[in-house]
Amino acid sequence: MAKEIERKFLVDAEKWENVKPLNYEIYKQGYLCIKDDLIIRIRQTPKKSFLTIKSANKGFSRDEYEYEIPENDAAELIKNIAGKKIVKKRYKINFSGKLWEVDEFLEDNAGLIIAEIELNSEEEKFEIPNWVFIEVTGDERYYNSFISKYPYSKWQK
Repeated sequence: MAKEIERKFLVDAEKWENVKPLNYEIYKQGYLCIKDDLIIRIRQTPKKSFLTIKSANKGFSRDEYEYEIPENDAAELIKNIAGKKIVKKRYKINFSGKLWEVDEFLEDNAGLIIAEIELNSEEEKFEIPNWVFIEVTGDERYYNSFISKYPYSKWQK
């Protein structure tokens, strides 16, 4: 069984503009199942496509199973079966010896930028970049599955 140990942070858009890399990949995700204790997602990246099954969070951790699937299958599942979808730019940036993945959401979630860091344990220490400002780990509003159903553009500011 694979474990995902992840922390999430909101990104200061102005500070991010000064450090963001030029390179990014477009990710498309469609959700086949969104329940409190189970998420089943299809993800398309420019290079590979995946079926991912995630359990409910326990602290910063959850069980995660991910399987590569044919690109055509992923495209069809996202287009024809997945009811809820998101599109985002994924940036990868190394900071203080750790890989950070920063997602700039597009379409109905434009304006939302979230940084994630995967850890080896919940107790692992890491340095936080100055372009992140609020931790949202555990706040379900910032889960990709949530914003696929309740787009950021529809939130009351």
